[in-house]
Amino acid sequence: MKALGHVFKYGDNVDTDVIIPARYLNSFDARELASHAMVDIDPEFVKKVQPGDIIVANKNFGCGSSREHAPLCLKTAGVSCVIAETFARIFYRNAINIGLPIIECPEAARGIEAGDEVEVDFDSGKIYNRTKGTQFQGQPFPEFMQKLIAAGGLVNYTNSKRKSKLLYKNTRNEEKAVTASEAILRGMADDGGLFVPEKIPKLDVTMEELKAMSYQETAYVVMKQFLTDFTEAELKHCIDCAYDEKFDTEVIAPLVKVGNTYYLELFHGATIAFKDMALSILPHLLTTAAKKNNVTKDIVILTATSGDTGKAALAGFADVLGTRIIVFYPKDGVSRVQKLQMITQKGENASVVAIHGNFDNAQSGVKALFEDKELKNELDRAGYQFSSANSINIGRLVPQVVYYVYAYAKLLQNGEIKNGEQINVTVPTGNFGNILAAYYAKQMGVPIDKLICASNENRVLFDFFRTGKYDRNREFVLTSSPSMDILISSNLERLIYTIAGQDARENTKLMRQLKEEGHYEISSDMKEKLKDFVGGYATEEETKAEIRETYCSTGYVMDPHTAVAAHVCKSCREKNNDNKKVLVVSTASPYKFAKSVMTAIDETYTTMEESALFDELEKTSGIKIPEAIEKIQNAKILHTRECDADKMKETVKEILGIEV
Repeated sequence: MKALGHVFKYGDNVDTDVIIPARYLNSFDARELASHAMVDIDPEFVKKVQPGDIIVANKNFGCGSSREHAPLCLKTAGVSCVIAETFARIFYRNAINIGLPIIECPEAARGIEAGDEVEVDFDSGKIYNRTKGTQFQGQPFPEFMQKLIAAGGLVNYTNSKRKSKLLYKNTRNEEKAVTASEAILRGMADDGGLFVPEKIPKLDVTMEELKAMSYQETAYVVMKQFLTDFTEAELKHCIDCAYDEKFDTEVIAPLVKVGNTYYLELFHGATIAFKDMALSILPHLLTTAAKKNNVTKDIVILTATSGDTGKAALAGFADVLGTRIIVFYPKDGVSRVQKLQMITQKGENASVVAIHGNFDNAQSGVKALFEDKELKNELDRAGYQFSSANSINIGRLVPQVVYYVYAYAKLLQNGEIKNGEQINVTVPTGNFGNILAAYYAKQMGVPIDKLICASNENRVLFDFFRTGKYDRNREFVLTSSPSMDILISSNLERLIYTIAGQDARENTKLMRQLKEEGHYEISSDMKEKLKDFVGGYATEEETKAEIRETYCSTGYVMDPHTAVAAHVCKSCREKNNDNKKVLVVSTASPYKFAKSVMTAIDETYTTMEESALFDELEKTSGIKIPEAIEKIQNAKILHTRECDADKMKETVKEILGIEV
């Protein structure tokens, strides 16, 4: 693969606003953009540039905003390659993404002049100045990057490998399968069933290719496999809108090595919990799905939360046109910070309701509303339709698969593992969505051995994996890890359906038994298919001890949910003498549970108000108080509505202005 052309030469810090001025960005037509390329720095460029010509620049080429228009307009103008001393990182990624070859070579950048005829051999990285008879050695293009360039960029490369359209089936009915966008719109089926992909697609790029990709690029590669009726432009737009400056780190989901354990930190979004990873993109997926399916009704996002989903959903859907969002949370079942984050949420379309009951009451109530045909008809007449922001919505689950693929690729990139080396993954688990996403990642081809399901004292999942019997008939325990205080794990139904061989009748029988009797037991054949999973649990004392001991030995501060996972991880390691590398999913910032964290580290903090503990936590952890915490300290309380668990239907109708 080679490039040959005459050189246009520029200096340092040529930013994206110079490459394509912002005033011309009202068009998405590549040819229109190309007609304005470099106009502010070189008005003659568009008149003189010929197909194959090469740009040579000094330091920091492509700095400034992250827009992809810059490399796109250069490529469309005819530029075959850009050589520079250094590139801005985001331009480098975007250039590869749209298929514009770029090479960093300081010697070539300094030794080539405007007008020189230059040839670039991408296989060897050699740069020949035919005018002066000189040669320079740049970095050879890896094979996979050459494939991307040859295909015209990441999108075209991925599309070239795509198979037939993937459809979604109802776990409780053999009805006609639906598209991804329909499944996202509906949230759940009318009979209470959940939508699952007909099959789990395989990754169509290698780990060697993935390890060089950004989070956004990985998201596209993974999600395109599941959301096959979204166009490349639609999905890319959703991803770019979701994973941006709302996150406090460019890598979105950083890996932190503590001792011999790797923590995947998923709390760097706007609400400092892992729910941001999916709920930052769900509003964009949902509104795009509505347009694709010609939906004219307002979509009512009905959500039950054990703490984190509620705020993340509210933040994602606040003032999104064509939507209303109603969040139900257990009045006494969330942390103070979780509650404040929800009841201070702004948004003309947002409503928050405290129910007198626990999370299972809230979740069961929401499911009942989805299945209520009379209510559905009333909504239809009023111009509304329901959808969900809970992980029962496949649009929540698919984005979660991304970070497991990304984490493995980054472990490989960082030299922590060898390609193909199996790892174990430990997930603090309540509603089973997060660990199910890891299971899907494994099915896609990520080398994961054991999926370690970590429970708190509400150990219904631990007992299920141990015995094959699911039994919610037990005491509901309020713990310091409230997002896991769940006895009905909704997403487990998706796994049950899978291990039953996608037998909707068998799954329906078990779910009916759970609803009517509070328990069910799977067959021995189904239990045999659970070997990928290992269960474990941590008591409150063990959770506190894990926070304290990890801090004292390493200085790393974790929240109670992560501590549950860390404890279970250690226990499984010791019990099974398993020396595989372990990824522990860290689901929330310690600031979200400052009282529990600080009193676990030092009991003398027990008498202090939580608001005063934020400063102490900052000193202890060395982590700045997040903006999400600072915002709620003096925020006005906007939502005070409460209801009994059996009055949720009336409450929804009242909020929507439907006659009760």
